[in-house]
Amino acid sequence: MHGAQIRVASAQDVPLILTLIKELAEYERLSHEVVATEGSLREWLFGDRPVAEVLIGEHAGEAAGFALLFHNFSTFLGKPGIYLEDLYVRPEFRRAGVGRALLTHLARLARERGCGRVEWSVLDWNEPAIGFYRDIGASPVSGWTVYRLTGEALQELADG
Repeated sequence: MHGAQIRVASAQDVPLILTLIKELAEYERLSHEVVATEGSLREWLFGDRPVAEVLIGEHAGEAAGFALLFHNFSTFLGKPGIYLEDLYVRPEFRRAGVGRALLTHLARLARERGCGRVEWSVLDWNEPAIGFYRDIGASPVSGWTVYRLTGEALQELADG
């Protein structure tokens, strides 16, 4: 793994996590969508009822990237799964084994927890990521389109 180390994030990592999220958003050309704060991350990742987990990838002692994940459930498999919300490796650490180390750790977590699958989404223009995912044996799920309910549409539906 070329010196890549993976550790579970703690509440002390919240400023780092937010920085990495902002770097990922910039890479994905979505910086305008980031409204997360240290407070919201602290509450939902490390508060009374955490809803997601974060892994920090380090290389030579430096924060090189992160993975944010949470559990989902497959009714067809009758098993939990892991959804990888974000995977990001800082540019200067790409090709150093950090992404592979994060995904290897994630695969081991899935196996230890009895999960039937690990899933994620990738932007269709992100050819380097798509190539990397194919190299580790992942395949696209054809025939499915992601839908999202957010903002005003979410509020209107909730209001009935």
